[in-house]
Amino acid sequence: MALDGAAFGALAVRAASVRGDAHRYLGEPRQDSLIVALLGTKDEGELLLLAVADGVGSQRLSHVGANKACQLAAWALDPRAREIHEALVAGREDRFAYVAGEAVDLVAKRLAQIAGSDTDPAAYSTTLRVLLVPLDPKIRTRGLVTVGDGGTALLRDGTWDLAPGETVKEREDGVIDTRTAALPLTRTASVRLLTTRPGDVLVLSTDGLSSPLAGEPAMRTFLADAWGGGTVPEPADFLWQFQYRVKSYDDDRTAAVLWEALP
Repeated sequence: MALDGAAFGALAVRAASVRGDAHRYLGEPRQDSLIVALLGTKDEGELLLLAVADGVGSQRLSHVGANKACQLAAWALDPRAREIHEALVAGREDRFAYVAGEAVDLVAKRLAQIAGSDTDPAAYSTTLRVLLVPLDPKIRTRGLVTVGDGGTALLRDGTWDLAPGETVKEREDGVIDTRTAALPLTRTASVRLLTTRPGDVLVLSTDGLSSPLAGEPAMRTFLADAWGGGTVPEPADFLWQFQYRVKSYDDDRTAAVLWEALP
């Protein structure tokens, strides 16, 4: 398993990735991965990067692909930190989409290069979800970049929103269907800007968490009580809470959780 955390002023992060029961039983590696990183400089606007990836189960090297995709995301986005920061400050989703799209294309190309000439690039297939957060507490806009499935959830005032930022029409129509998309064969991403408030909790996750969170009211209640009280859990407590067991859900589970402190 992996466990990480960070605190930057009004922002606090807890992140974990654990092997699912199915992979434990079969003696297979965890196919999920995560990264928590700081991009940019104080002069250009520092950004907190949270990323999670879920290797495609049918591909033999997808666990490697997931790990590399998270690392490559930080590598590709760091040189563009100033542009991303400026886009988030201005609320320019079009500009953010352009920069993020170029970075995702670069990640896909580099991931395919890792395969070399002897391996099918599809063997490294993985999803990727990235959240970019300015450290400046006056900036409330966050940038979300997604390739493939997984989830982004918002806990606000004790209530879950499992698709923050989406309109009712988007939720009903499924305008963007990324369920089968995976790097490196897919080289485009879906992007969205989110606006948060002090006291919000944002959850970026693979479908090992997003699926039971959507399907099990008891899990939503448990995690709302654990994470929504205004106190950031210590890492050991977070890991225990994160491993809340749900019958019939045995996939790897990975999430990076962001707490926005109350003033």
